[in-house]
Amino acid sequence: MAERRLHSLQRVLGVNELFATAYGNVGSSIYYALGLVASYALGLTPLVFLITGAFFFATAASYAEQTAMFPEAGGASSFARHAFNEFASFVAAWGQMLNYVITIATSAYFVPHYLGVLWEPLKSSPYDIIGGAVVVLILMLLNVVGTKESASLNVTLAVVDFITQVVIVIAGIVLVLDPQTLVDNVQWGVAPTWGQFALAIPIGMIAYTGIETISNMAEEAKDETKSIPAAIKRVEIAVFAIYFTLPAVALSALPVLSQDGDFVTKLGLPEDQGGFQGDPILGVVERIDLGFLNGPVQLYVGILGATILFLAANAGLIGISRLVYSMGIHRQMPERLRALHPKYGTPWMGIIVFGGIAIIPILPGKADFLGNLYAFGAMLSFTIAHVALLKMRAKYPDRERPYKSPWNVKIRGYELPILAVIGGLATFAAFIVVAVRNLGGISYAGFGWLLVGTIAYPIARRRMGLDLTSTVKVEIPRPVIERETEYDSIIVWFDAARFNEDTLATAVRLAARGRRSINVLVTMQIPNSVPLDAKTPELKAKARAILDQANLLTKGRASGEIVPVRAGQEGRVIVDRAKERRARAVLLSVPRGAVSRSNMARVLDTVLSERPCRVIVDTPAPSSISASPEPEVVK
Repeated sequence: MAERRLHSLQRVLGVNELFATAYGNVGSSIYYALGLVASYALGLTPLVFLITGAFFFATAASYAEQTAMFPEAGGASSFARHAFNEFASFVAAWGQMLNYVITIATSAYFVPHYLGVLWEPLKSSPYDIIGGAVVVLILMLLNVVGTKESASLNVTLAVVDFITQVVIVIAGIVLVLDPQTLVDNVQWGVAPTWGQFALAIPIGMIAYTGIETISNMAEEAKDETKSIPAAIKRVEIAVFAIYFTLPAVALSALPVLSQDGDFVTKLGLPEDQGGFQGDPILGVVERIDLGFLNGPVQLYVGILGATILFLAANAGLIGISRLVYSMGIHRQMPERLRALHPKYGTPWMGIIVFGGIAIIPILPGKADFLGNLYAFGAMLSFTIAHVALLKMRAKYPDRERPYKSPWNVKIRGYELPILAVIGGLATFAAFIVVAVRNLGGISYAGFGWLLVGTIAYPIARRRMGLDLTSTVKVEIPRPVIERETEYDSIIVWFDAARFNEDTLATAVRLAARGRRSINVLVTMQIPNSVPLDAKTPELKAKARAILDQANLLTKGRASGEIVPVRAGQEGRVIVDRAKERRARAVLLSVPRGAVSRSNMARVLDTVLSERPCRVIVDTPAPSSISASPEPEVVK
């Protein structure tokens, strides 16, 4: 567990953690996207998810290439900054902010619908509205205080969620899937109309919110140039496996019917009309009919769905906190909004302001309003991301690209990314469809949001004495050792022959307060001429004295371990222990000038090359290094 602070971002996330976090967002979307899309696309819902899946593939390729080139938080905003200028970056960031606000609102709004398995009134107004608002308020409080996340919990929930969806798909294929029903569901141009079908496509993109999440975690990724594209590919595979099968099962279980002269499917009808728009996965499970297991399975899916959606809303609020901080650092919004809480170290004003805004779209209690408004902002951001890649291919033709979007055509020295062209045209067309087909509330809300941003941005920049396009970044002084950051678990390494009290004092400042979170690792170098388990009483006594001294100086907060090693094995032992204990930081005591020694150089090379977590190197002056404390002689 590590405290979510914004003083600095640690490169501790591997491919699995990046995938789990992204799939947690993408996988959560199916819990509401299925019902929203079905309300428009009816029997063509499976086709809509096929089309949006192709858009997602193209968008993911553009994000992967640009994030690998510039591994920093910001997503489309960062891409626009490097490709164009600061104003373009702001427009993209402001569109992303709308996406995050709606993601929070949508996820929170559907939480009570799934909890309706415990109390039926939660599925309808006003309880779903009240419940959604309460979820946002709880998350605002948690994020101001500083939420705590477990990478292993994210991975576990993502796996459980994916397995659950796979089981539902398999059961549905066996018990309810009927190709003839899927054919009969469609009446081209009538059910749905072509306008409904066109509008369903951008709304279907709500299912693919996780791609922005990976990009925004770029500064926390280990070996980011490889892990980010790999994580995106895994998300693509998992998404395609579910989104290309579950809608077909759902439309077989809940087919299109004629009702009062209109064509409908209960999958897309609100609960007050006898439908499952608020909890479509529960509707599918109910219609599959698992016999005596039906009740327990519905209870399980309801609680799991509510949990996943709660975490998705929290991920949206974390995304807002990062985006607010990033925009403040780049002088895109007033300094006060990015200001960190003096006690908790979180951008509390930004969280409160934009978290409060996220409650507003919940109040009408209209799921389709949330879906349309998300599509408005998402299509704008995705279009900017594609255009940015087209520009960057011309602006940085010789820049190293750890990952390159596939399917390229060379034209007079310019390498044209075909997927970016297709994706950009598709997402821009979808943006126009959302804007034109919703000339009422959606357009007013979407363009009103953009208008507020484009008016506020010049005013804020003028007050800062800046023009609109120049990139000016706030410089944040960073100490040599980041004493302001706390770690829930830290390993401190000493060689048995050397001990330094200052290094241990540093560990105390870095370790989370009030916890036994310091593990002192002492290695004893055993000569090759004797067995590794040979008795070395003098050396072991020195190592034991280090642990006793550490326990005394930390007032009992330190635990310890002594490990005999051969020369050159210390680095491997440190890395292995850090992984086993899921340490959040490793503190190495390396005297100045010692790096030139071959053994110390090997230790640093091993630990820094693998970086199992944040690695901090303390370099005390030689004069402050003492020999190992002499062991107490007990007579």
